[in-house]
Amino acid sequence: MNYYLLFKSLHLISVISWMAGLLYLPRIFVYHAENKDESKISEVFKIMERKLYLYIMTPAMILSWVFGLLLIHSIGFQQLGQTWMSIKIVLVTFLTIYHFYLGNILNKFKVEQNTHSHKFYRFINEIPTILLILIVFVVIFKPL
Repeated sequence: MNYYLLFKSLHLISVISWMAGLLYLPRIFVYHAENKDESKISEVFKIMERKLYLYIMTPAMILSWVFGLLLIHSIGFQQLGQTWMSIKIVLVTFLTIYHFYLGNILNKFKVEQNTHSHKFYRFINEIPTILLILIVFVVIFKPL
């Protein structure tokens, strides 16, 4: 069995799942912030946010890292010295920080302490898209 291709496939599946959550959760925050005065609607959003974050996004993030590290192990740790790989790891680290930032926001919604408007969430919803574009170009073109 070709473990490199197996790990690569599982890495891509995990990343796609993680990215879907990173793009969708802030969108839910937009609607939650717009409907903060509607308690029944707010409770539904809290359930959606929690389940998305805990049962889809976080496992997908962990699996993305695990399979990414297994890929690096498969091709050799000397690849970490290549500039494109260093850039990718930095960008993925930013995605991971963003993931935990969304978890912090989720907790604020949970205890009714959200201080941001729906416009703020529309703005931060662009962050993972920009990082995804940069990561794809770095991986495909392997600059430097």
